[in-house]
Amino acid sequence: MNDALIVVDAQNEFSATGLRPVPNHASALEVIMEHVAAARARQRPIAWVQHHNRPDESRAFVPGSWGAALSPGLGPHTGFGPEALFEKDVYGAFTDNGLEDWLRQHSVQSVMLVGFYAHMCLSTSARESLVRGFEVVVDPNATGACDIEDEALGRQTADEVRRSALLHLRHMGVRLHQSAAVPSSAAGWRAHG
Repeated sequence: MNDALIVVDAQNEFSATGLRPVPNHASALEVIMEHVAAARARQRPIAWVQHHNRPDESRAFVPGSWGAALSPGLGPHTGFGPEALFEKDVYGAFTDNGLEDWLRQHSVQSVMLVGFYAHMCLSTSARESLVRGFEVVVDPNATGACDIEDEALGRQTADEVRRSALLHLRHMGVRLHQSAAVPSSAAGWRAHG
């Protein structure tokens, strides 16, 4: 079975100095880079997904800005398997940008998704992958979230948000990949399937 890596929004905006900081960004980025290295070593397709906000949205992810750029060391390279960049201005990686056609062109049947936010773009992209018939794997250590709060619903920490999003995906059929080093908050998780 041909598998591909989809790197969702691994952009500077999620770093500690970005406008959308993720508390575990540095550690998640290390795991993302490990997955990229493994995919390149196996000459597997890598789809790089980059988010840009629309002009009427917040000042985060402005096209051409430092925050919208992929994190240092990430992005398509030649000399390995096929790699391509896909831009989006919505949550899902598959919206009107040719990603599905590119994956089908490379006979991909299974995708591993890594990137940010676990509860927004990564989650939406995982669901889009499932409804298109791809087998989907997400590495809990290669994603992160932010704290969220609502007056009526209360507050969740970034780790609680990440874990909740992944739990929902798991119950929709997404498999969880377990890296060698699993944070203690996720120690009870095991890869399924």
